[in-house]
Amino acid sequence: MTMRVASFDSVASILALLLLSSPAAAQELQKNSHLKSIEQCNGADRIPPQARIVGCTSLISSGEAKPDALALAYNNRGNAYIAMADYDRAIRDFGQAIELASGYVKPVNNRGVAYLRKGAYDDAVKAFDEAIKLNPNYGSAFANRAEAYLKMDQYDRAARDFDQAIRLDPNLSSAWSGRCWTRAVLGELQAGLDDCNRVLQADSNNAAAYDSRALIHLKMGQAAAAIDDYNSALRVEPKLASALYGRGLAKLRQGDKAGGDSDISAAKVIEAKVGDGFARYGVQ
Repeated sequence: MTMRVASFDSVASILALLLLSSPAAAQELQKNSHLKSIEQCNGADRIPPQARIVGCTSLISSGEAKPDALALAYNNRGNAYIAMADYDRAIRDFGQAIELASGYVKPVNNRGVAYLRKGAYDDAVKAFDEAIKLNPNYGSAFANRAEAYLKMDQYDRAARDFDQAIRLDPNLSSAWSGRCWTRAVLGELQAGLDDCNRVLQADSNNAAAYDSRALIHLKMGQAAAAIDDYNSALRVEPKLASALYGRGLAKLRQGDKAGGDSDISAAKVIEAKVGDGFARYGVQ
């Protein structure tokens, strides 16, 4: 299984908040390098995460930001740390943002994403619970909590959260892809197929959706179709262990022992216990 992309909220506009708070300060900001720090922290023009961290750190250390803008800076720096897989620093920054602005839901969700990426699934669920309590209409938080439930093999709970995420935000591709995988595991094959087809119609480079649809084809006994989808997943993500392993199983079903064994061996090099998951999914 490949993790669907958990949704952390993109950077918020500190500059707009500061400009609104003080016209005089806004004029002053434009005269010095502080403006550059704000632009970096906002992540404008796809600024690399390292540069965003520098900008946010400069803003945080300046002593010039008001609490709301400071909370945004911590949130934005936390997002940059997630992008660098520095999850502990991200978690600390999101905590600072939450303390500064207790009703600010984005860092609550984002802290859950950091826990999820770190592998602390219980903590992730608690964070998403809190985000949903703050905003019951937050589709991404439901989708993210579903991802945590998937990691905990709690597929029924994941399915319910994906349903809710899609109801709240029908354009949330990660929720459709995640529900496809969940339905594949639960044996709701045709419904899962419909979900994956929807995702792939909009995004032909979605490795997770190809991987999920391939599992459905395997369960349906359609080895050739499974191989086609696993090939597509591996075209996008060549090191995707679940796709390599699944393709190996499909090749074995077609009588290609050499090819099947080769794929399965390659998958186990990447993820030693990848076969355990397929056994749980009812595919061996």
